[in-house]
Amino acid sequence: MGSAIWSLLLVVFIQIYIVAPTTDFGDSTALKSLAAEWENVPPSWVGGDPCGDGWVGISCTDSRVTSIILPSMNLVGRLSGDISTLSELQQVDLSYNQGLTGSLPASIGNLKNLTNLILVGCGFNGPIPDSIGSLSQLRFLSLNSNGFTGRIPPSIGKLSNLVWLDLADNQLEGPIPVSNVSTPGLDMLIHTQHFHFGKNKLSGQIPFQLFSSDMTLIHLLFESNELTGSLPSTLGLVQTLEVVRFDNNSLNGHLPLNLNNLSRVQYLFLSNNKLTAPLPDLTGMNSLNTLYLGNNSFDLADVPSWFPALRALTTLRMEHTQLRGQVPASIFELPNLQTVVLKGNQLNGTLEIGPSFSNQLKTIDLQYNSITGFDDGGRSYKFDIILVDNPVCTATETRSTYCKLPPSNSGPLYSTPPSKNCLPVSCSSDQISSPTCKCAHPYTGTLLFGGISFSDFRTSTPYEILERQLMQFFQSHQLPVDSVSLSDPRMDLFEYHLLDLAVFPYGQSSFNRTGIFMIAFVLSNPTFRAPRELFGPYTFIGDNYEHFSDEPANSKKSSIAIKIGAAAGASLLLLLLVLAGTYAYRQKKRAERATKESNPFAHWDSKKSSGSIPQLKGARCFSFEELKKYTNNFSEANDIGSGGYGKVNFDSHSLSLLHVRA
Repeated sequence: MGSAIWSLLLVVFIQIYIVAPTTDFGDSTALKSLAAEWENVPPSWVGGDPCGDGWVGISCTDSRVTSIILPSMNLVGRLSGDISTLSELQQVDLSYNQGLTGSLPASIGNLKNLTNLILVGCGFNGPIPDSIGSLSQLRFLSLNSNGFTGRIPPSIGKLSNLVWLDLADNQLEGPIPVSNVSTPGLDMLIHTQHFHFGKNKLSGQIPFQLFSSDMTLIHLLFESNELTGSLPSTLGLVQTLEVVRFDNNSLNGHLPLNLNNLSRVQYLFLSNNKLTAPLPDLTGMNSLNTLYLGNNSFDLADVPSWFPALRALTTLRMEHTQLRGQVPASIFELPNLQTVVLKGNQLNGTLEIGPSFSNQLKTIDLQYNSITGFDDGGRSYKFDIILVDNPVCTATETRSTYCKLPPSNSGPLYSTPPSKNCLPVSCSSDQISSPTCKCAHPYTGTLLFGGISFSDFRTSTPYEILERQLMQFFQSHQLPVDSVSLSDPRMDLFEYHLLDLAVFPYGQSSFNRTGIFMIAFVLSNPTFRAPRELFGPYTFIGDNYEHFSDEPANSKKSSIAIKIGAAAGASLLLLLLVLAGTYAYRQKKRAERATKESNPFAHWDSKKSSGSIPQLKGARCFSFEELKKYTNNFSEANDIGSGGYGKVNFDSHSLSLLHVRA
């Protein structure tokens, strides 16, 4: 009996050791503190062992928490300063949780191993803490599309490993920080490839020391701020640039002549400023496909003769820029040209498109000029020619199509069609039919592109290419995606190209939480690359997901079962310990009693004895079998006398005296 109980206890102790918490105690405590601040945490966040219990979004190395990836989880609350306790943390992505509000804790600067801090599309506000400059290992910092206020912390300039810096779409104000004797600045970030600062309230002049030939910038985005002064000539030193956006500011003065050195730039947006003086020759920008210079105050000048040298050009916008003279037909011969917008200038003469125009042309918009004639060469054109409010239309009251605005609804905008090999299905009101004709709850959001190389939103080719690349990307990362769809292409007030994205689950009607955070994570980070020849830099803003396949109710049942099992295990252990203790106590008492019964002097009272004569406390009790044994079957040979208790018999086996009642 005893050995069996101790064996059972050993098994229980081994099992307890096996399921003992594997998460560092401090990390576990910090995560519980975060969970206490948030609503709608994943149902798997139960128990005290985040690493061992498989908390959704938590990754560990050995016993230490190394990443918190929880985008689009509908989290509500604040980011506790206790996150700084997670000293081995390398990645944090809480993007697309609009319910996460409040300030970013200054203690986040204690996360010395952090490489990725991604908080896109949340509700954070207040100043960005200066302590963020202490994150010396940081490579990706994305705080865009929040409500951060105050100035850009100069300490960011100390992040020498930074590759991606995105602070766009906030309420940041003040000057662009550059280094001096006592403080760091953005000019120190020579290895950073992405400066995304658009849609803020930054003011003041652009410091000339912001740029240098040592920099490796690819995307330079300062659009829609309140910057003044001129573009510094040092900008022409950064020859790695591919996208430059300073549109929608209050810049003035001359454009630097050495812009011509930026031979890799594909997108140049300088529209809606107060730039003056003649345009510099940009012939050297032979990769340029999108040129926005509209709504500036350039000197009155003829249409630049160097335009036809920009062989990659697809979109030219120079409305309200003081252009004059006749439009050269050679512009329309550019092989990739799709859109020309030169309205609101002083162009005159007769418009000639010529016989060698680009077969990709979609729109020539020359409204509000002084054009007196149009020589169509007897041809009919499949693209839009707009000459409204020119003398050629007003003088003769012509009814030609080019004297009318084209209908805005000249065709449906692009939307991913169903696959050819599937039959359309009718879905319930809360589900959507996928391109593969399956009813499901897709994960949705909006792609915002900082530039595109095409202008017709009704064309299918660019979107089909983007769809294919998205699917190839998801499949290569083994994500549970069945298909994707794109819809409703449009342009916003900031000249961003918006596109709705829906990602459909594979093999089921809804995603689980793991599927959602994996998809959202690769879209919030600069992991997926849109085709560069068609799309510029992008941001993804994910929507809340309301249809997780691992429903909270089921997860709660599992959590309750886990808690009941843990309680039952603890109760069983306690019961076994009590039984073992009781058994040991009873065995001890039994041994003591047996000793007393077998001891011939156990019943003698030594306290009452006088001299060497002990006093008997009570009669020693024997069983009949014991009496028979010890008296040799009551042999008279052992009799040595008699007394008040009967005959006295000598027990030769135990050297004791037996009183045998007659």
